[in-house]
Amino acid sequence: MITSTNPATGAALASYPDMTTAEMRAALAAADKAFRAWQRTPMAERAVLVRRAGALLRDRAEHHARLMSEEMGKPIRGARAEVEKSAWACDHYAEHAAAFLADSVVETDASRSFVAYRPLGPVLAVMPWNFPYWQVLRVAAPGLMAGNVILLKHAANVPGCALAIEAVFREAGFPEGTFRTLLIDHTQLRAAIRHKAVRAVTLTGSTAAGRAVAKLAGERLKKTVLELGGSDPYLILADADLDVAVEACATSRLINSGQSCIGAKRFVVVDAVRAEFERRLVDRMRRAKVGDPLAEDTDVGPLARPDLRDTLHTQVEDSVAAGATVLLGGTMPAGVGAFYPPTVLTDVSKGMPAYHEELFGPVASIIPVRNTKAAIKVANDSVYGLGAAVFTQDVEEGTRIATEELEAGSCFVNAFVKSDPRLPFGGIKESGYGRELGVQGIREFVNLKTVWVK
Repeated sequence: MITSTNPATGAALASYPDMTTAEMRAALAAADKAFRAWQRTPMAERAVLVRRAGALLRDRAEHHARLMSEEMGKPIRGARAEVEKSAWACDHYAEHAAAFLADSVVETDASRSFVAYRPLGPVLAVMPWNFPYWQVLRVAAPGLMAGNVILLKHAANVPGCALAIEAVFREAGFPEGTFRTLLIDHTQLRAAIRHKAVRAVTLTGSTAAGRAVAKLAGERLKKTVLELGGSDPYLILADADLDVAVEACATSRLINSGQSCIGAKRFVVVDAVRAEFERRLVDRMRRAKVGDPLAEDTDVGPLARPDLRDTLHTQVEDSVAAGATVLLGGTMPAGVGAFYPPTVLTDVSKGMPAYHEELFGPVASIIPVRNTKAAIKVANDSVYGLGAAVFTQDVEEGTRIATEELEAGSCFVNAFVKSDPRLPFGGIKESGYGRELGVQGIREFVNLKTVWVK
């Protein structure tokens, strides 16, 4: 059995029977069969169903939001926003997929030559708990519109969310087998990746998990897209508008209680504005309310599991032992629930966990630097390359830095990094490869088929 637990209270929520290996194989075979029909379903008919799935998410937004809050501790306001964003992904791809996947004519010596975009087959999506709806829908909406079918292996602590998403697609009228949740363990997951029915794999998770999945899929020559960890740098330059910078930095650091791959992690601050930035950031972080994720005024809920909180606190303690200074928080709270206080560390430098590692929780790491050149060097001094931001009133220079200097998949100027169905999303270096979202995302899991006619 798989049991979900409320991280705010420690109470068990529900138990779900996990699949036997025979049941998993039957589900994979059913997905392969479903693909044979779904790939030939006209695009307009697919769009009707995908749009209907989005409407169903909105119709029961409170139910889905509450499920997220209970299973992984997401503050309810953020959970509602996640449901709406997931529905937006459905609408976006229902509207634009036909154009994204229209044949691309190429002039050659043929009487006619073009590139056709055709589906690959069942795509196995290995998804994380931190955005349990959005991560799934940003794969499922384009994948289904492209004519693929989706097999979901969700994180073990959000089985209720996984089954609720499956129920949405079933109620929307999708044919049997086109979207299926697999309640399986890691051993079964390895077998699923190897199974002949699975044509491609997408994973959002840790770098270690990405390596393991890429290796298994690579052995079978199966396409993968990996969206892995991040330790996003935010550069605060000497001419930054600190009102804008502090609000964006604090918001990004506290989104989802600090449990976001593209949340701001490292604040690389030029000495000229360091003292004022620190004062303002501490004040803003201090005002964030920690509490019951179901309360309307809660800004920061619990971390998703107690072990994740323990890991975060160890990273903070080890950084302090190595010379970091605590400006706010940094103490393990007493009482029930996997809560951790908003924390600000400064004097962070090389060799500390807060400098090199991803801190998955409401902890801000301030790294002082002399000037812009040093800020860029520190920003790129990371194994990760998911997102980055630069704050400056010289927009032209900020744009140049974002475009030419920063080593990341998404670079923002005077705003915090966020995903958007209209734009490609993904990382470089140990943050993974491939892209989700945008026209690029829907084309990741299709056969770019060259057609040449004499």
